[in-house]
Amino acid sequence: MLLAIDVGNTNIVLGVFNGDTLVVTWRLLTLRERTADEVGLLVTGLFDHEKIDPKQITGIVMASVVPPLTPIMQGMTRRYFGRDALIVDPSTNAGMPILYEHPAEVGADRIANSIAGYERYGRASGQPLIIADLGTATTFDAVTAKGEYLGGVICPGPQIAAEALFQRAA
Repeated sequence: MLLAIDVGNTNIVLGVFNGDTLVVTWRLLTLRERTADEVGLLVTGLFDHEKIDPKQITGIVMASVVPPLTPIMQGMTRRYFGRDALIVDPSTNAGMPILYEHPAEVGADRIANSIAGYERYGRASGQPLIIADLGTATTFDAVTAKGEYLGGVICPGPQIAAEALFQRAA
């Protein structure tokens, strides 16, 4: 089983996969002050609630756009799962060719989204894709028909945009 972790600005999303099948997902509020033990107790509590033995996890992959939480989450996976997480890094191990001029500037979440979109929709169709993610930020990313990341744009997410509108408009 695979534990996938997406450390985002608003939420930490966790998913457990059994092969290609998504078994369960959870969302935790992203709090930069949490310790590895606090996150570990939350996550193992969720595992216990779903009656999933953490020893069944044979791999962990993590994408993080919150640098201060990356080592905390790494410590959690080591202590509570006995495994190092594979950290998605657009500069070194993206899993798809990155044609963007400065790969290190692309968020790991955007690469993970692009890989997932390509694997699910692009590979079989042979068509290029635009991947949209409406979260804390709204992102649009382009992937070629060959599965290469071209780049994209990032804009305020729906909540941030609405808050700005309410502050500035009558």
